[in-house]
Amino acid sequence: MMLREILLALVICTGACAQVPGTEPVIETTPPVQPACQGALTQGGLVICEGIPGETFTVAGVKQVADSEGSAQFGISSNAPAVIGWTASDGSYGDLAIAERHDEFRTIKGFDCDKVDARSAEQKAHAARSWQIKQDAFATFHPGPGALNGFIKPADAPASSPFGPTRKYIGVSKVTGKPCESTSVHQGYDMAAPIATPVVAPADGTIILADPDLYYEGGAIFLDHGHGLTSVFMHLSEVDVKPGDVVKRGDLIAKTGNSGRTTGPHLHWAVKWRNAQSDSRSGDFYIDPALLLDLPASD
Repeated sequence: MMLREILLALVICTGACAQVPGTEPVIETTPPVQPACQGALTQGGLVICEGIPGETFTVAGVKQVADSEGSAQFGISSNAPAVIGWTASDGSYGDLAIAERHDEFRTIKGFDCDKVDARSAEQKAHAARSWQIKQDAFATFHPGPGALNGFIKPADAPASSPFGPTRKYIGVSKVTGKPCESTSVHQGYDMAAPIATPVVAPADGTIILADPDLYYEGGAIFLDHGHGLTSVFMHLSEVDVKPGDVVKRGDLIAKTGNSGRTTGPHLHWAVKWRNAQSDSRSGDFYIDPALLLDLPASD
């Protein structure tokens, strides 16, 4: 009877009982993170790879090291092929199908050429100073979540011009009286916002440029989100932050305006992906902000 009672006690014993001599404790282990890449898989989008911290990912020949959250993020150029490959340092690999863009070609006539290019000596000097300010900012990197937590629209205003169309401008310079013709790709996401509409941070980040008077951009802010992703806001009437400020998604940073080379009040929001593993900025390019808005956003 004594042996039976002991066995019964062992059967009904809970975790509060002492370990039975000669047995090993059960240790729960977390399975290793399996490297994987996904994201906004369209030309002009973003690849987000996840693995263990320090994992090296290579996407379309570009290498990035996963941060402390195990994330590495890669811009997808607007002319990326239909399939791009990825590999991880643990030997994992895969292919990503990239959707093709279908952007418009637009011709805009009767344009003031001075809204497109610097023409007078004063304009050219202003443009040169502005270019150097922008180059210095784009060479500055800060850590951050990048697109891991998603993006929100920076202004409560409808979209007025998408990322991607090629624009051909034909007009006359009011400064010189000479005709002009210029072609460029629209590399931002425009919102039809009246002057003084609040502009908020679309994601967490660090301010790397805040200037009220760049030549083309007018009032401008560059916000580094980490992983090389930088939001660029142009044509602002009010700049309410300074370089080095750390902001959270939804924080007020500026107000919209009609400054710089623009034909009317609006907010131009662009996002540039910069290769943080390279000292050269020649391989950096703009991606489509609208595609970032489609990524899941955390609460």
